[in-house]
Amino acid sequence: MCSLDDEDTFKILIATDIHLGYLEKDPVRGNDTFVTFNEILDQAQKNEVDFILLGGDLFHDNKPSRKTVHSCLESLRKYCMGDRPVQFEILSDQAVNFNYSKFPWVNYQDENLNISIPVFSIHGNHDDPTGADALCALDILSCAGLLNHFGRSASVEKIDISPILLRKGRTKIALYGLGAIPDERLYRMFVNKQVTMLRPKEDEDSWFNLFVIHQNRSKHGATNYIPEQFLDDFINLVVWGHEHECKIAPFQNEQQRFYISQPGSSVVTSLSPGEAVKKHIGLLHVKGKKMKMEKIALETVRTFHIEDIVLADHPDLFNPDNPNVTQAIQAFCMEKVELMLDTAERERLGNPRQPEKPIIRLRVDYAGGFEPFSVHRFSQKYMHRVANPKDIIHFFRHREQKEKKDIDLNFGKLVSRPTEGTALRVEDLVKQYFQTAEKKVQLSLLTERGMGEAVQEFVDKEEKDAIEELVKFQLEKTQRFLKERHTDAEEGKIDEEVRKFRESRKKNTEEEDKEVREAMIRARAHRSEDEVLVSASSDEDSMDMESISPGDGLSSTLSRGRGRARGRARGARGQNSTARGSSRRGRGTTSQESASGSRSYKPVSMPSKNMSIVDGRPGKLLECLVTENMPIQFFFSLYVSRLPAVSSLSKRGSQSQASRGVDFESDEDDPFMSPATSRRTK
Repeated sequence: MCSLDDEDTFKILIATDIHLGYLEKDPVRGNDTFVTFNEILDQAQKNEVDFILLGGDLFHDNKPSRKTVHSCLESLRKYCMGDRPVQFEILSDQAVNFNYSKFPWVNYQDENLNISIPVFSIHGNHDDPTGADALCALDILSCAGLLNHFGRSASVEKIDISPILLRKGRTKIALYGLGAIPDERLYRMFVNKQVTMLRPKEDEDSWFNLFVIHQNRSKHGATNYIPEQFLDDFINLVVWGHEHECKIAPFQNEQQRFYISQPGSSVVTSLSPGEAVKKHIGLLHVKGKKMKMEKIALETVRTFHIEDIVLADHPDLFNPDNPNVTQAIQAFCMEKVELMLDTAERERLGNPRQPEKPIIRLRVDYAGGFEPFSVHRFSQKYMHRVANPKDIIHFFRHREQKEKKDIDLNFGKLVSRPTEGTALRVEDLVKQYFQTAEKKVQLSLLTERGMGEAVQEFVDKEEKDAIEELVKFQLEKTQRFLKERHTDAEEGKIDEEVRKFRESRKKNTEEEDKEVREAMIRARAHRSEDEVLVSASSDEDSMDMESISPGDGLSSTLSRGRGRARGRARGARGQNSTARGSSRRGRGTTSQESASGSRSYKPVSMPSKNMSIVDGRPGKLLECLVTENMPIQFFFSLYVSRLPAVSSLSKRGSQSQASRGVDFESDEDDPFMSPATSRRTK
C-alpha cells in the first residue's frame, strides 16, 4: 500500500481542461472558471502535493484577455509560492526538457523564486503556440516563473519525446508530455513510426512511466483521433486530456496493458451529456511501481442537468393533429424543467460552495409532425432561476438516413445543426463542400486540405493573411513548376500540367503539410510586420500632431492623424497610400499629395485576377485559385456561429485490472502485477 506521508511517495495533483476565461463576460457564469481554479490550487496546498500536473487547455482562448491572465497569475502566486521545500529532484537534462524557454530549468530551482508547489503543464488545442514566434499563454507563465511548460514539439516530421526524470527517495518517475497536435497529422506520424518515446539508459525498468497527452480519444473520423494502441506498452499510466467527460478512475487498456485516467474538464463548456458527469480532480500517489488514484470532487462547479424528450414516444399525450398540441408540449417542458430545478436545489443545499443558479438543458426531439414553440418566450420565465436561460430548450429532429444519388448541392444540409457532442471542424466543412460541389466550383490549383487549414487559421487563430498567403505561395510554386517543365503558353497544356501537379501534391501529404506550414509562417511574419508598421506610423502621427502649429494649413492637417484622411491606407493611421496594400486603396488623394511628413512602405501586392499563371502577362484568368462561385463566407459564418461542441467519450465495456508492472489501488481493487519486459533505450 502507498503510505500517504512516506518519504518515497510522490503525491501529484492531476487536472485537465480548466479553460480559464470561458464565458468571462457572462454576468452569471463569468467567474466560474476562476473560482474552480482557485479550488484546485487550494486542494493542492491542503494535501501538500509534490507538484501539480495539468493536461492542457489551461486557458480557453488562444489569446486570453488581460483579466484572465491576471487572475491566473494571481492564483498561482497565492497558492504555489511559499517557503515549503520541494522534496523531489530532477535528474534529466533540463536544457532538453525546457529547450523552448529562455530559462531552461525548473522554476523551483531558480534562485530568484520561492516556489512551494511546482506546476507542470502541456499545452492543449485551445492554448497552443501560434504566431511568428510560436508563443502561447503558457510561455508567459513560464517566463514569469510560475509554471513549467513542457511537451512542445516543433518538428512535424519526427517527434522524440524526452522525459523529465524525477526522483523522490527511492521512487523514480519518467514524466512524458506531448502538447496538442492536429489529430490527423499525429495519427499519420504514429503510423509512419515517426514518434519515439525515449527511455533512460540506466535501470529503465525501475522507472514509473507517466505520459500526459491532449488529443481526441473518441473516434471522430478515420484519422481524427489517436488510438490507444498507438502508445508504447512500457507506459504505466496515461493522463488523457481534451475529453471533457470525467473518467478519472484509471482503467486498463487490455492490449497495451497500461492504465488510462481521463480527468475531464473542471467547467461545463458544452451542453452535452458528458459534461453532466460529476467533476473531479485526482490525487495520484506513486511509490516505486505502485500507484493509487484518489478522486476529489470539485465543490464549486456549477450544477448541470440535462434530459432528453422524444415527443413521438408519448402518443397518449401529444397528437400532431391536435391544434393545441404546441401548448401541451410547452406545458410538458415546463414541468420537466421544474423537476430539474428541484433536483438541482436539493444538491446545492448539501454544498453551500456551489453556485446558486444551475445550468439546465432540455433537448426535445420534435420529429413526427410536431412544431417547436418559441424558445425565447419560454426562456423569459426562467431568467432569474437558471444560469443559461437562452439555452434551456434545444429542439432537434432525428433524421432518417436517406441517401439520394445525383442530387444538387444542398446548403441547408450543410448548415443543419449537428447532434450535440459532435465536433464541428472547418476542414471537414471545406472538404465536404468541394466533394459535393459542381465541377465549375471545384478548385483547380489549391487542394481542399490546404484551403481547409488556411480557413482554420483564419477563424481560430485570427491569421487574417492565412488564405492570401496560401494562394500566393501555391501560385509561386506552380509557376516555378510550369517554368521548369517549359510548358507552352497554351491554355489546354497549362490546365493539364496544373491538374497533374495538384494531384501529385494531394498524394504527398507530408509535402502538402510542409507547404501549408510555410504559408502560415509567412502569414504570421506578415502580420508581425503590419503590427510594426502600424505602431511606427502611430508614433509618427503623435509626433506630427505635436509639431503642427495653429498657423499650419488645413490640408496638411487632414492628411494624417485621426481625421478621415482620404489618402490614408487601411491598417495604419497617417501613413500615405503606398503603405501595405495598393495606392488605389486611398480615395481621391494620390500618394504625392499626402506624402509630406509621412512614411512610404513597400506595398504587398496580391496577384491580379488577370495575371497569367505562367509569366504574369495578362491572359488566362486566375480563376483556378479561388473561384468566385465558392462561398468562403459560408464557412466563416457557419464556423464562427457554432463553435465545436466537445464530444463525450463512449463508455468502454471492459475495465480489466490485470497489469504488467504497475500496482493499482482503488476502493474496489488492489491487484499486484509483474514487471514489464518491453525495452527502448534512450
